[in-house]
Amino acid sequence: MPTGRFTVIVLDSVGVGELPDADLYNDAGSNTLANIAEDVGGLDLPNLESLGLGKIIPVKGLSGDIIAKAAYGIMAEAAPGKDSISGHWELMGYIAQQPQPTYPEGFPFEVITALEKETGRKFIGNVAASGTEIIEKLGKEHVSTGSPILYTSADSVLQIAAHEDVIPVEDLYRICKQAREIMSGENAVGRIIARPFQGRPGDFQRTVNRKDYSIPAPQDTVLDLLKDAGVSVLGIGKIEDLFAGRGLTDSIHTRSNLEGMQTTLRAIQSDISGMIFTNLVDFDMLWGHRNDVAGYYRGLCEFDRFLPELIEALKPGDILVLTADHGCDPTTPSTDHSREHVPVLAYGDAVCGDVNIGLRSTFADLAASIVEYFQITGTGAGESFLKKIMD
Repeated sequence: MPTGRFTVIVLDSVGVGELPDADLYNDAGSNTLANIAEDVGGLDLPNLESLGLGKIIPVKGLSGDIIAKAAYGIMAEAAPGKDSISGHWELMGYIAQQPQPTYPEGFPFEVITALEKETGRKFIGNVAASGTEIIEKLGKEHVSTGSPILYTSADSVLQIAAHEDVIPVEDLYRICKQAREIMSGENAVGRIIARPFQGRPGDFQRTVNRKDYSIPAPQDTVLDLLKDAGVSVLGIGKIEDLFAGRGLTDSIHTRSNLEGMQTTLRAIQSDISGMIFTNLVDFDMLWGHRNDVAGYYRGLCEFDRFLPELIEALKPGDILVLTADHGCDPTTPSTDHSREHVPVLAYGDAVCGDVNIGLRSTFADLAASIVEYFQITGTGAGESFLKKIMD
């Protein structure tokens, strides 16, 4: 086994341009990173730029004419869809064959009937909607009736919102667990999401007590294989939720990008071995889905400022990979994920700088590289780029 650690940080939704079939998803023209750059007049991200971010695709404000400190490239998603679950599964070596079901017209009668019978509650809503907007629209009715708010989006999700003073958080979690049992088979949505909120009509605010109940991958991912091989796997942020708790030896939930970065830094600074896997969800949840271009850019700047501390903490033999799971272009009319390529930046003392790993045909190439690094048997998906980037 190697003496170093392999750290993967997913900058959730930081896509770098439409996939060839993006038009099938109404995502033609989406390019989260480049379109933000155009909107704000150019990106000032000196640390990401020095790693080679501007060499992956042309991005206003980032130079493509530097000697990059990192190996760099781009990955295409082989699985259909554009959801977080299938994106993360593929990053870890399982390529979904079918898109997870979506309900743009709301959930069918039989689903609602089953939910109400199982939970003993009537639901209101049952539409595809923005989470903040539906809480403002139906929050007062929810508070007066006690009926949970049920909604979805263009993603494969069933979301249930409830005021914490009306339905306590633990009760909402219980309702979502019941929904997870119901949403199986042909209705097996990727995630059931609990969305607690507080406040008064006209000033409702979602709280940090969100909880995701994901469908498990149909077969082992690299996380499972690492754990079975005795390799430590630490999940930071929403990783435990995305993988339904599987394949992790330890998990730390975080409440913001900054807390996720700080937690990752402490893990890298520690003496733990194995793999560190972090998801920074604010890019997606707070800014991408809300079409907040300025907020998204501030988030990128925050990560860029923090990046030198992460790099400085790396130990001999460590590899740090920055990537994403899909896009969520805040410059388009849509508030949903966008079907995009994702970036790859790989850095470490044994990683060759300024190496272009090219366009990879699947996110699973990252999984294959992790497998080769730890010298274990993989899932069979993907082609490792480890030898291409190592001294």
